[in-house]
Amino acid sequence: MELTDAQRPRIAIIDRNTLAALGLKAMLGEAVPVAEVCAFGSFAELAEAGADGFVHYFVALEVLMANRDFFAVRRNKTIVLTPSAAEEAQPRGFHAICTALPERQVVRALLALEQGAHAGGRHLPQQGGSRGGVLSEREAEVMALIVRGFINKEIADRLNIGLATVVTHRKNIMEKLGMRSVSALTIYAVVNGYVGIDSI
Repeated sequence: MELTDAQRPRIAIIDRNTLAALGLKAMLGEAVPVAEVCAFGSFAELAEAGADGFVHYFVALEVLMANRDFFAVRRNKTIVLTPSAAEEAQPRGFHAICTALPERQVVRALLALEQGAHAGGRHLPQQGGSRGGVLSEREAEVMALIVRGFINKEIADRLNIGLATVVTHRKNIMEKLGMRSVSALTIYAVVNGYVGIDSI
């Protein structure tokens, strides 16, 4: 059963950096496919959209500092986007993700939050429909190795198959699932239980 727009949980991203906000919006769309992810360039835009109608806020550090009273009472729903991974750069009492990390580490941090906050997605509404074709057992094995960071040659060696076969499986996996990047594939694999978050 497909969720209506009114049933979909809403996630807000509040960041003046448009490119960063759009990138995070795409990642969150993959990590929490049942959610509607909205990006705002300022706190005023969030307020205009009905600030209390969101289940989570991904907020740039400068926006948090300027609107700390609002986010302090919603700290369990707030994830701060920080420019540094240094402990002293993390706001006390808030979950935080460093946006200066490599893409793979940002994806891992998002998945860790999703898995912790929503018990592997079990506390989120079920998504209607299917994400694509069902993967074969071999495709699932190949996908698990891809998201763990193995290159095609290493996958071929581990599974004792030809390099061309790995390339074909890789193409079929991406087409069946409608994925365009390894990051999206990683999110899909973890959220759907193909690999554990500790293995990526």
